[in-house]
Amino acid sequence: MKNKKRVITIIVFILIILGVYFLFKNIEIKKVEDEYQDYIPEQEIIEESNTQTKIILYFENKETGELETETQIVDAKTLLNEPYKEMINLLIKGPQSSNLNKLIPDGTILNDIKVENGCANINFSKEFLNFESDEKKLKIINSIVNTLTNLKEINSITFSINGEKNEKLSEIYLKNI
Repeated sequence: MKNKKRVITIIVFILIILGVYFLFKNIEIKKVEDEYQDYIPEQEIIEESNTQTKIILYFENKETGELETETQIVDAKTLLNEPYKEMINLLIKGPQSSNLNKLIPDGTILNDIKVENGCANINFSKEFLNFESDEKKLKIINSIVNTLTNLKEINSITFSINGEKNEKLSEIYLKNI
């Protein structure tokens, strides 16, 4: 009889311990589920939303003649479809700061830009060749190279004029890497 009471007491004790264990385990699982619930944004991002981002462009400093960065704030939607084209067109347009000079010659048109295997193939109109000197040509090329290689997916650049690859421009780029 004494042994029977002990066995029953031990079984009840084990059941109480198991019950408490499963109770706390269930509470812990619930906590973890609560922590990792999906994020529901308060405001859905829509086409008309005004989301801006910063990009870095390179222009010539008027005083020193050296390339200098200019951070411009642009509408992020404009960069979604053709970011490389947008960046080159901003270089063609010129800087916002009055302390910087536009480098790409007036009248230059970006015909096309394609990125394949990390190489940006840029096709300009013939006006791109209207630079004043070889020094200016080097600054123009470095401005473009520095601007586009800020993007992690770009690691080299080739230049074309009206669809024909321009070896002289590419040679300058390769010499100054």
